[in-house]
Amino acid sequence: MFRSCNRINFRFVSNSSQNVKKYKVSTGIGVALVSAGFLAGYVGSSITIAQNVPQFLFPSGSKTSLQDLRSPEYLDPRFALDKFKSRLLLIVQEQDLSFKKGDLDDHSFNNYTLHKPKDNERPYVIVYPRDTEHISQIMKLCYEFGVPVIPFAGGTSIEGQFISTRNINSDKECICEHQDTVTVMLDFNKYMNKVIQVNADDLDCIVQPGVIAKELNDEYLDKLGLMFGPDGAPGCEIGGQIGTSCSGTNAYRYGTMKENVVNVTAVMADGTIIKTRQRPKKSSNGYNLTGLFIGSEGTLGVVTEATVKLHVKPIHETISIVSFQDLNQATQLVQLLTKKGILGINAIELLDANMMKAINFSGQTSRSWKEQPTLLFKLGSHNKAILNEVINDIKKLSQETNCTSCEFAKTPEQQEELWSARKSIFWSSIDYGRHLFGPDVKIWSTDIAVPVSKLSTVIDDSLKEVTDAGLYGTVVGHVGDGNFHCLVMYNIQDEQKALEVIDNMTIRAIANEGTCSGEHGIGTSKRKFLTMELGQDTISVMRRIKMALDPARILNPDKLFKIDPADKKD
Repeated sequence: MFRSCNRINFRFVSNSSQNVKKYKVSTGIGVALVSAGFLAGYVGSSITIAQNVPQFLFPSGSKTSLQDLRSPEYLDPRFALDKFKSRLLLIVQEQDLSFKKGDLDDHSFNNYTLHKPKDNERPYVIVYPRDTEHISQIMKLCYEFGVPVIPFAGGTSIEGQFISTRNINSDKECICEHQDTVTVMLDFNKYMNKVIQVNADDLDCIVQPGVIAKELNDEYLDKLGLMFGPDGAPGCEIGGQIGTSCSGTNAYRYGTMKENVVNVTAVMADGTIIKTRQRPKKSSNGYNLTGLFIGSEGTLGVVTEATVKLHVKPIHETISIVSFQDLNQATQLVQLLTKKGILGINAIELLDANMMKAINFSGQTSRSWKEQPTLLFKLGSHNKAILNEVINDIKKLSQETNCTSCEFAKTPEQQEELWSARKSIFWSSIDYGRHLFGPDVKIWSTDIAVPVSKLSTVIDDSLKEVTDAGLYGTVVGHVGDGNFHCLVMYNIQDEQKALEVIDNMTIRAIANEGTCSGEHGIGTSKRKFLTMELGQDTISVMRRIKMALDPARILNPDKLFKIDPADKKD
């Protein structure tokens, strides 16, 4: 009732239930008359609506097409912002709110992405919730007033996942210029950053969304000889990892977030709290609701707690580096190792010749490297003899694929030295980019995945296009599962060229039976490619799920796919 003046509450009555639920539906009526005649009309309307529910909320069939929807109605700040703020202050202590411009900016973009928000694409307020029940209260209020909500964890996402697309003062270009509203951002870092329980005997632990994955390993698990498998970017937090279904270097052995989350506790759009399942590793308990939230980017619910799987750390570990004349030889080795089912390989990382050249130029490592396509292996086992077998297998197969060199670390110091090439890729690329394009060089990182058999062709064709455009690209890939990142370097005047080659790279991946995102997610910047990859019908099924769980469309609106027929982006 606070979203605008022209709203009437209709009652949808289920004959099979004694409970009557109220849903707010726009009627287009501009005035309200308090009279017996009006009340009679209201009753009549209630009966009509109960029998003929709105098509845009409850479409027939299994999908919801964009054209079947009406634009969502959010809080109109001209009429209800003060009331919303006063109600919010009854739920959240003043020290747990921030309206400061610096904080709003920090929660709008980061230095990893070129998908910068417009000036008006900032949250109205940052809220630091205390716990699950607190978030439930906040969500109930936002649902009542029609206020969009965006969950915020580590803030390392690069595809526009936490841009506030629905905001006040929309006189500048944004998703929908006509929609003036405010956005609440829920930041888990102040309070909801705790490791609640480590169950070492069961190989799982219960964490809140603000837990940094690296700190979970370093401070809680390493001393127990355990580890959490997915290792995303430094600073990434469990909540964001769940939201984007990220993976990292260890995915070859330990899997992505989809394979490492046992259950989640989530707060739904209307404040309902659910837990998707209990702690057993296996369960045939109906729909896989846990999987529904992984990769949903905060569009279906706010994840407030998760039980994640743990793994026993290998006792014996080493690093190997293998160089080749060309990419095809490198990917052939990856395919051979995979087909032979060789165990004990934790990670397989590919650095292309351009990347090795950048690393040498930067001087950030203690040695120089062959400027050739290079594979880096993390190897580990609980049995020294088995590890030696893995080493021998890699040596033998590397020779069969005509490697130019094959090296194994014999000491922890050598392991650190060999892996230093992988750790230095980002800053080395920046250094080399500055050398080529000057101090104001721009770097655009993208993420795609293809079947391993198509990997070398897709990378070679993509790098050729980058070079032909007068730009420079370096590649790092988690190639055990066909995932690679290309860092494209350019001057600001060539940004359109960079955008075109990045877009073409994504299209090329899809054309080769790949995906537009292996681990970075979709956000706003890859929505058109998700549709290209999956087709309109699949997106319409996703939209149907979204509308079923969040009919008001307040949860991280406009991410993954369009939810508003007036959305003019893409």
